[in-house]
Amino acid sequence: MYFLQMKTNIYLIILAISSFWMAGCQHAPESKEKHMHKEKDTWVSIFNGKNLDDWTVKIKGHPSGENWKQTFLVVDGTLKVDYSQYENFNDAFGHIFYKMPYRDYRLKLNYRFTGEQLQGGQGWAKRNSGVMIHSQDPASMGIDQDFPVSIEVQLLGGLDKNEPRSTANLCTPGTHATIDNELVTTHCINSNSDTYYGDQWVALEIEVRHDSLIKHFINGKEVMQYEKPVIGGDFNTLTELEGTPLKNGYISLQSESHPVEFKDIWIMELK
Repeated sequence: MYFLQMKTNIYLIILAISSFWMAGCQHAPESKEKHMHKEKDTWVSIFNGKNLDDWTVKIKGHPSGENWKQTFLVVDGTLKVDYSQYENFNDAFGHIFYKMPYRDYRLKLNYRFTGEQLQGGQGWAKRNSGVMIHSQDPASMGIDQDFPVSIEVQLLGGLDKNEPRSTANLCTPGTHATIDNELVTTHCINSNSDTYYGDQWVALEIEVRHDSLIKHFINGKEVMQYEKPVIGGDFNTLTELEGTPLKNGYISLQSESHPVEFKDIWIMELK
């Protein structure tokens, strides 16, 4: 009887240990899954290199969604601003918007200017484009609106070998920003980047922390930072929101009369 009881106890102990081990194995995938959900540093491509799916075009004089004269094209994996169907620019400022707004993120892409400026473009627009961040919804823009209310990371190419022309500058269509604790109302502020000539590819990265800090990087080097963007000033079509902090918005790429190409467009949300 004593031997039988001991044997039974040993069996129960072995069964308990086995149950505990099996439970641990069953919970391992769940723990791994939870760990994966906590990952933050994940780059996601927002341009597939094949078509303009998930992007919306808005060109001055035309409704949101109309890619007038095929201004934006995808060729050989690049998103091109193309003016082959134009005869004259006639201030047809355009933007192409990614489908959803963002708040805290890093955005990176490569860009380059090509060819010659289209006839009718403004002198200041030669080798000039931009990436708009914290932008208004394209559907909310007026038919004849030049630029969305946004923060513009202005992209410039060099013109004169003897004259520096920085890129990844700050421009403020319908907005203001604070630099060194001072609200700046000047439309464009230069970065401290080098000048890039010709058709070379340039790597741009932008770090956005809602209505707090924003930084611009060129080829891995920080070239500008500012904070506390708000709605207001020239080009502000959202007058009822004057003074409102810009905490989130859409991302768009610009067409301003000079051919430009974009590729390898990635975003990392910072949660």
